[in-house]
Amino acid sequence: MNTKHFKTDLPSGLVVFLVALPLCLGISLASGAPFFSGLISGIIGGIVIGALSGSRLSVSGPAAGLAALVLASITNLGAFDLFLCAVVIAGGLQILMSVAKLGGIANYFPSSVVNGLLTSIGILIIAKQIPHAVGYDKTETGQLVDFVQDDWHELFTPLRHIDVGVLIICVISILVILLWDRPFIKKRIKFIPGALVAVIVAVIVNEIFKGSNSAFAVGKEHLVQIEAAKSFGDFLGFFTLPDFNGFMKSEVWITGVMIAIIASLETLLSIEAIDNLDPQKRLTNTNRELFAQGVGNSVAGLIGGLPITSVIVRSSANVHAGAQSKFSTIFHGILLFVCVVAIPTLLNYIPLSALAAILLLTGYKLCKLSVFSRMIKNGKYQYIPFFVTVLVILGIDLFGLYPPMKGEGLLIGVVAGLIAAFGAVLHGNLKNSYYFHRDKHQEGDVIKIRLSEEVSFLNKASLR
Repeated sequence: MNTKHFKTDLPSGLVVFLVALPLCLGISLASGAPFFSGLISGIIGGIVIGALSGSRLSVSGPAAGLAALVLASITNLGAFDLFLCAVVIAGGLQILMSVAKLGGIANYFPSSVVNGLLTSIGILIIAKQIPHAVGYDKTETGQLVDFVQDDWHELFTPLRHIDVGVLIICVISILVILLWDRPFIKKRIKFIPGALVAVIVAVIVNEIFKGSNSAFAVGKEHLVQIEAAKSFGDFLGFFTLPDFNGFMKSEVWITGVMIAIIASLETLLSIEAIDNLDPQKRLTNTNRELFAQGVGNSVAGLIGGLPITSVIVRSSANVHAGAQSKFSTIFHGILLFVCVVAIPTLLNYIPLSALAAILLLTGYKLCKLSVFSRMIKNGKYQYIPFFVTVLVILGIDLFGLYPPMKGEGLLIGVVAGLIAAFGAVLHGNLKNSYYFHRDKHQEGDVIKIRLSEEVSFLNKASLR
């Protein structure tokens, strides 16, 4: 870390902080975890992982891509402190992966399966934020069937519980973000993120509703709720320790393995993307990155944080803000810590529907129709594994078609996608592994067989 870059890294760290703050809160909401947990992970991602990572520009923190898994895991395990054991296990596994030099593991995952995973995560995020967007916070499992009733007589029951004020603020927040991302604004005020502007506007609108005694004013139950510490002892009480008995439970270990795999995959993909954005074209040691992520997740699990990954949204904001070294990442973590200690009560003015709006757009970016059309255009060897991954994940984790596997849809979907991808490659090799041509001559037929480099014993039957 070079002090000569402080002039550029300090303002860059401020920009990343402004991007990260609403995302930490929003991801906590999507994960069904305490808001304090998301902030803890943002702080650890900035300070601990930022210091240990070899990446100069990557920013780590709680990831939207893990929110669906976290929500399902907390529900399945039945307690947040049991889930924290899984986070510690995931961190330990990431450290072991770094020691085993598995930093290149992401290169062995087909792009079709990775795209299927990210698309599924986007759809899950959207589906699970709809209740918060309209003020219907009574879903317990996070499944779509809890909101859309399967009894036709009760189909519109949730509509009777919609809070119009909450919905108005959500719509306004979405419009603000979309407007802020327009080129004519983005070019002029690029250092202020649209998500932060949306949160500020949402707070102002709700305060206007309150001041005018409007029926649209959002109640406390639909606002962020973070306790303010009156003493250092109170502050320490906000941290949650894991239930160490959880390390003896097989379901906790399974959850830890899932978190380790998906978090590592997301991190490695993010690191690759950020290295490509780096103006100086510096390459990150992926094994060192896995070690840093493992330490960060272990610490997060021990004090009540959410799983952490390198995050492309915050990292790209860091690059575009002109960061030169990892100090900008560390500085953003310091600012998050100051925010938690000094002004937690100000965060309690933020409507949950504003955070839901941010997550709805985040989910949409992951599952845009252009992704589906691109995969279809790439041919069946791409779209078959893609759709297998998507359908299996959504069938298990969104629609609950197989309750015993609820919460494990991401892992099962990835495995199913890998099997489909392997089958597609195998089919292609069997079909195109050789060229056969018969030439007729007076002396007799001449048969030409040209073998490709992929030919193997599996082609014996077709050659005969």
